[in-house]
Amino acid sequence: MDEKEFENKYASLKILKGIHEYLKPDGSPETAIYPIRVPDDLVYQMLRLQGPKDLDSLIHSIFRIGLGVWSEKLYRDVFGSEKNLEEFVEELKKH
Repeated sequence: MDEKEFENKYASLKILKGIHEYLKPDGSPETAIYPIRVPDDLVYQMLRLQGPKDLDSLIHSIFRIGLGVWSEKLYRDVFGSEKNLEEFVEELKKH
């Protein structure tokens, strides 16, 4: 494995670890980035039906689900299997 590939895998591993921590039930976000884009009708109808607190909760839930799906894809694309991940972690320890 060349140095560039190693650095890419290491960065991906750090991202996946951060996502894992964030998605834990007691995980809290470290950074807030605004604005996000959502369908106007989702905002209007949820505000009308359930109020701003429930809308915020819904958008956060959608984000968490999407983040989980995206992190699984990243894991598959970068490592492919648990064995490959374990091999990389061993190489990381040696590095």
